[in-house]
Amino acid sequence: MRILVIEDDVEAQRYLVKGLKEAGHVVDEAGDGDTGLTLALSRPYDVAVVDRMLPKLDGIKLVGAMRDERNMTPVLFLSALSDVDDRIKGLRAGGDDYLTKPYAFAELLARLDALVRRRDPGTVKTKVAVGDLELDLLSRTAKRSGSAIELQPREFRLLEYLMRHAGQIVTRTMLLENVWEYHFDPRPMSSMFTSRVCGPKSTRVSRRRFCIPFAARVI
Repeated sequence: MRILVIEDDVEAQRYLVKGLKEAGHVVDEAGDGDTGLTLALSRPYDVAVVDRMLPKLDGIKLVGAMRDERNMTPVLFLSALSDVDDRIKGLRAGGDDYLTKPYAFAELLARLDALVRRRDPGTVKTKVAVGDLELDLLSRTAKRSGSAIELQPREFRLLEYLMRHAGQIVTRTMLLENVWEYHFDPRPMSSMFTSRVCGPKSTRVSRRRFCIPFAARVI
């Protein structure tokens, strides 16, 4: 998923963004309401996590502005304001869910998955398959011919992207933007990509796990 995190507390934002990325998601972050609203209206997101108490533009007004612009991105309010009235105010302002701090990260992930499924249950896929290679997007696991393949989070995202674009030309720039995220310095990412995936080691590392033990190549 592509997730927007709008949180002004630096440590809280760092913890949340790190956890979401480790879970295999692409994340953009903002530290104030104005920047968050600009991001929310400028590109599509699967879901947004919004703090209530934000500088420049608070979370309630931010979500209200999104809805005024007919932006229906699902919003999970994440806030230390835990009274019933605070939760009701957040939901009535346009929020789709409300989670109070402190929170369990596993619960937050489950709530985000539920929001995306609820938005359009007919189009949300929980599995991606190419031939006998299958990814489970909920459990973040991979199998080929029934055999489990252990993947690091970044490898999972890379494989997911390639499988979603099976039969299409995928450029290095596309991978840098969608797997490593566009705002990274492309030079070290390019070198990493070349040595890890495109260079001679790919046969010994990546394809060794996906292709060599099996009858046919899939990537």
